[in-house]
Amino acid sequence: MFGHAVKFTNPVQVTENNVRSALAYESMQQKHSELLGAMDGITHAMSMVVETRDPYTAGHQKRVAVIACAIGRAMDLSEWDIEGIRIAGLLHDIGKLAVPAEILTKPGKINVTEFSIIKNHSQVSYDILELIEFPWPVKQAVLQHHERLDGSGYPDGLSGDDIIIEAKILGVADVVEAISSHRPYRPALGLEYAMREIIKQRGILFDSRVVDACLKLYEEKDINLERLQLPAEGSK
Repeated sequence: MFGHAVKFTNPVQVTENNVRSALAYESMQQKHSELLGAMDGITHAMSMVVETRDPYTAGHQKRVAVIACAIGRAMDLSEWDIEGIRIAGLLHDIGKLAVPAEILTKPGKINVTEFSIIKNHSQVSYDILELIEFPWPVKQAVLQHHERLDGSGYPDGLSGDDIIIEAKILGVADVVEAISSHRPYRPALGLEYAMREIIKQRGILFDSRVVDACLKLYEEKDINLERLQLPAEGSK
C-alpha cells in the first residue's frame, strides 16, 4: 500500500508559475485595452472626415451614437452590445463621402436623382468597412439602418426580423436626431415632433420595442435626448 512515492509540489515553483501567469494575463489585458483604444480612435477619425464635408450635420453621427446607446440601455442590452451600437452609430453615415457636397448641403428640396445618390450611402458605408473585422455586427447595422419593418426601406428592402436589432435601434435614433436638428432645407422641428413621428410609425416602419424605449427616455427627460435641443459640439 506504500508502493507509490508521494510527490510534493515545490511551493517556490508554484509561486513563480502564478506570477508568470498573472503577468501574462496583465500583458494580454493591456494589449486588449490598447487595441480597443486604437479602434476607438480610428472610429472617431473616420466619423470626423464625414463631418468636415457636411457642416450642416456636424455632430450628427455622434448624437445618433449617443441616442442609440441610450435606447439600447433602456432595452436592457448588454454593455458589450451597446459598445457595438456606439461604433456603428459613429460610422453609419461614412458612405456620404461618396455623395457630392453640393447635394449634402443643398438648401432646397432634392430631386429623384439626387435622392438615389444619397440612398446609396448605406451600401458605400458597408463597402468602406468591409475589410474590418469588428467583434460586433457593425457592418450589418450600418448597411441596414435605413431598412424599415414593412420593407419600404433601403438598400435591400428588408423587412421584419431580417433587420438586425442594432439596425432597428440606429434607424430610430437617426430619425429622431434628424427631425430634431437643423437641416439646410428646413429648421429644426424639435424633439416633441420627432416623438410624434416615431409613434405614428410604431410597428409599421419602426420596431415597437425600440420606439417604446425611446419614448421612455423622452418621458423621463433623459439627458441624452434633451441634448438634441443644443447645438452640436464643434458645429458652426
